[in-house]
Amino acid sequence: MHLFYTPDIQGEHYQLSEEESKHAFRVLRLSEGNQVVLTDGRGRWMPSAITHAHHKRCLVKVTETIENYRPHPYQLHMVVAPTKNINRFEWFLEKATEIGINVITPLLSEHSERKEVKQKRLNKVITAAMKQSLKAWHPLLNEMSSFQQMINTEFQGKKLIAWCEAKQSDRIETVVDKGDEVLILIGPEGGFSPDEITQAKEKGFRPVSISQSRLRTETAALVACSHIAFINQS
Repeated sequence: MHLFYTPDIQGEHYQLSEEESKHAFRVLRLSEGNQVVLTDGRGRWMPSAITHAHHKRCLVKVTETIENYRPHPYQLHMVVAPTKNINRFEWFLEKATEIGINVITPLLSEHSERKEVKQKRLNKVITAAMKQSLKAWHPLLNEMSSFQQMINTEFQGKKLIAWCEAKQSDRIETVVDKGDEVLILIGPEGGFSPDEITQAKEKGFRPVSISQSRLRTETAALVACSHIAFINQS
C-alpha cells in the first residue's frame, strides 16, 4: 500500500506535487490504474487510482472516502525541549508519530541547549513517519514556545511535568488513566530548574516519574509517549 499526504485535496481529482510525482513514477514505478491511498492528515482516508503517470504531474482519482479513519483513542500533547544534536530530536518525532501523538511543541526552557528549530524540516520528518506507519492523522507541530507560555496554556486535561526527583508513587503509568487528555513537559539534558518545577506546580502541573533511570531527553519523551499509548490499548 502506497500512502500519499495531500493536505490541500479538494474533490475527487488530485495532482501530486512534483516531488511526490517523481517518487511515484521513478521510485515506486506506479502506472495508470495502480491503486494508492491519499490522506489529508485530518482523518480522511481515500483509496484512489492513478489516472495519469508522469514524473512531474501524476494525476490521481479518489474512488472512496473514509472519514475519521482509525482516530487516536486519546489526546496527547508533548512539549519537549529540542536536543543540541537535532538528529536525536528528529528521531523522537519519527518514533512518536509512529506510536501515536496529537500535538508536539518544541520547548525553550532555562537549561535549553537549542534555542531554535527548522519547522519545515521537522514537519518533513513527521510526514514521512506518518506515511510509513499508514496513519490518516498528521500530528500538529507548533512553533517553539517558552516555558512561561506553556505553563500558562489553558488545558482541561491532565497537566504533567517530567521530573527525575518525582516520587516513585507518581510514576506516569499510575497517574494517567485510559482516555485521559494529557499535556506533558519534557525538559532539556540539564533538566528543569528548581524554579521551573515550582512555577509549574503553582500552575497545576503534577510532577511525574518517567523511569527509575536517568534518561536522555528524547528517550524520556519516547518512554512517556509509549506509556500513554500502552495505557490506552489495555
